[in-house]
Amino acid sequence: MNRFGRVMVVAMLCSLLAVSVVAQENEADEPKRDARHEEPQKPVKLEPKQSETEGSVTVKGTRIDYKAVAGTIVLTDKKDQPSASLFYAAYFKKGVDASARPLMFLYNGGPGSSTIWLHVGAFGPRRVVTADDEHTAPAPYGLVNNDYSLLDVSDLVFIDAPGAGFSTFADKEKGEKEYYGVDADADAFAQFISRFLSKYDRWNSPKYLFGESYGTTRSAILANLLQGDKAIDLNGVILLSQVLNMGMLIDFPETTPGIDLSYQLALPSYAATAWYHKTLPNRPAGLKPLLAEVEQFAMGEYGQALAMGNALDPARRRAVAEKLHGYTGLPVNYLERANLRVNGGEFEHALQIESGLTTGRLDSRFSGPAMDPLNQSAAYDPQSAAISSAYHAAFNDYVRKQLQFGRDQTYHLFAENTFPGWKFEHKQPGFPSFAIPGFPNTIPDLAAAMKYNPRLRVMLNSGYYDLATPYFTADYEMRHLPISPELAKNIETYHYESGHMVYAHLPSLAALHDNVAAFVKGSDNLEDGPATGAKVPTAMAR
Repeated sequence: MNRFGRVMVVAMLCSLLAVSVVAQENEADEPKRDARHEEPQKPVKLEPKQSETEGSVTVKGTRIDYKAVAGTIVLTDKKDQPSASLFYAAYFKKGVDASARPLMFLYNGGPGSSTIWLHVGAFGPRRVVTADDEHTAPAPYGLVNNDYSLLDVSDLVFIDAPGAGFSTFADKEKGEKEYYGVDADADAFAQFISRFLSKYDRWNSPKYLFGESYGTTRSAILANLLQGDKAIDLNGVILLSQVLNMGMLIDFPETTPGIDLSYQLALPSYAATAWYHKTLPNRPAGLKPLLAEVEQFAMGEYGQALAMGNALDPARRRAVAEKLHGYTGLPVNYLERANLRVNGGEFEHALQIESGLTTGRLDSRFSGPAMDPLNQSAAYDPQSAAISSAYHAAFNDYVRKQLQFGRDQTYHLFAENTFPGWKFEHKQPGFPSFAIPGFPNTIPDLAAAMKYNPRLRVMLNSGYYDLATPYFTADYEMRHLPISPELAKNIETYHYESGHMVYAHLPSLAALHDNVAAFVKGSDNLEDGPATGAKVPTAMAR
């Protein structure tokens, strides 16, 4: 597969992409069947399913008793016929007034990912135990009380995307065509949320969206869709490892020659990674002062040099390459051969290759043996390899034994056949009747949602060691929302010394919990204010 093809199939998936790779590898291992001898799949009659259990979790020393509901909600197509059922796991705190209790809808990204990652990795009542920055030992895995569950401030609803987890279609082939797309996916979640509010009488509850990675892309569209088309105002939108404009990701800047912004915005994450692995020639003691310096260089001298293109003077090219060497640890001659432009996969492969190691993508604190030292780019993501099995096994055990659901079903980490069929075109707000082809840009959607509901609060959370959705790219997106300085005051931004899955680093999970809890409660009502995790100025004020 050529470079562009590899990028499109693997690197484009901006949440738990390794999940898609695992799914594809498993599929490749299955015997090939002759389609001529296969009978067409018969449509399945979809009916809502539900299993209720009870449990308790202790958060910050306080016991919280809850009712858990694992089930499905059936969605209908344009002809009002059942077409898909989405699996969810909901947790309701017992002994409180449900009408006044906040309600948070959480989902991962992909697109096409299940939501086990946020469920048993971050905020559900049980948390899987994984190693901090190395490969987790094989089973048995630990599943412990989650001291950082958000049940202390909100009821929680974890949703699996169409085709993922236990979510199914009435007609698989038809359903994949109908739901696998940017706008169709958001429509499905909007319909789910509306039906959930009716089913559980929660229309008057404070409502929050929590999306990770592609889930942030979804959240921007969904917030605008819920408020504008469904008359469902939201109290807040919480974004983790944000990507609103997929065209700015560092995985495929070479597909848009002449547009160099992705290289500039990824540079601070490269520097953070090199600092962590101690590959910088003159490594400073502190990370944050280094990042401030690199951010200034990236948007100044580095950006100016890239803008010169082929007109850049050789002496100046050499000088910039030497500065990049000081910030990334990559050899000067390598940087010159790369024309000062190194994409994500290349950086992950090159940074530690002299030690025979590949650097992690979703969390660059992780490293693993290089598959082939002569490759141009990383062949896999060591972070995904390090923790995916633990999440998969722990959740499959938990959902069947504790939530009493899905014993005779297969739980899909990633929706089958999502690629190459996913439709990336998106109809932005303000455009009359057509979707824009290419990588979706949902910056206008989030801006429209904030204008439609001026009381909507937005929270951005990013990890310094995230090479999939670099923190500085997310900051840039927020700074370029087409909103007024007054509306920009509704945005809070936090950085953590972790990666894409911020919660994979326990101290960062603790800070993330406290910051989200403060956000939900309203920081003006808290005596102690927001928690640790480096808060930075809002989008327009920075």
